[in-house]
Amino acid sequence: MIELDGAPELVDPLLIAAFEGWNDAGDAATSAVEHLEDVWGAVPLASLDPEDYYDYQVNRPMISIGGDGKRSVTWPTTRVSYAHVPETGRDVVLVRGIEPNMRWRSFAAEVLGWCHELGVEMVVTLGALLADSPHTRPVPVTGTSSDEGLARSMQLEPSRYEGPTGIVGVVQDACTSAGIPAMSIWAAVPHYVAQPPCPKATLALLRHVEELLDVPIPLGDLPEDARAWERGVDELAEEDTEVADYVRSLEEAKDLTESPEASGDAIAREFERYLRRRGEDPGPGR
Repeated sequence: MIELDGAPELVDPLLIAAFEGWNDAGDAATSAVEHLEDVWGAVPLASLDPEDYYDYQVNRPMISIGGDGKRSVTWPTTRVSYAHVPETGRDVVLVRGIEPNMRWRSFAAEVLGWCHELGVEMVVTLGALLADSPHTRPVPVTGTSSDEGLARSMQLEPSRYEGPTGIVGVVQDACTSAGIPAMSIWAAVPHYVAQPPCPKATLALLRHVEELLDVPIPLGDLPEDARAWERGVDELAEEDTEVADYVRSLEEAKDLTESPEASGDAIAREFERYLRRRGEDPGPGR
């Protein structure tokens, strides 16, 4: 297990993790963690020894040429960093990497080791999956948690998935077995536009992280990127009548099964939470 050299004393740390691969449709989940690293100025702590977990014929190292003209090799790995979030008074540990090709139980044990060493109080894994979801509607977000009260407060639809799992499911199960509260949040990416990036799904995941931490996250260009992505898919659909018809069928199915929670009162409550996170007064009578 790697040692986190010079690891600081963290305040009420929460760990947020995402992994490339099967768990990361449209690169939405890893893009969300990468965004948090950038906007929170995350400080690197450690990285895994890739020899233990990666098959280099599957996840090949990359050659790059620096500004000095020298070539270097970047190895596939998983990295740990941390950031202080002043608005909450707490620290967040960020884990971003590639789903391992082998030794998943040892990999999960490494994550638990970081949790114990850093005093992590809760683990949140982010994921994205391909689904029959129209790109023109809000991105569906589902989740599971070892804490039922937390899942209810986050208004996450419970996942009813049964079947093969990825490293996200393995890590969540390991945390739950070790007594560490764990939550997994998944965004649904339309399967007919599976190629990355999918900024609309990344934005949906970040909105739920905002809700969890009760703090605004600087979003930068993401909202405009999400709108541009949707416009781009609209244009592609207009050029292909079969795709356009398929999207309309998905929209109709979605509208028919829309949750009754999508009422005026529910929307008003969500808007109030949005204003509170940004320190604005929702006004009287709300």
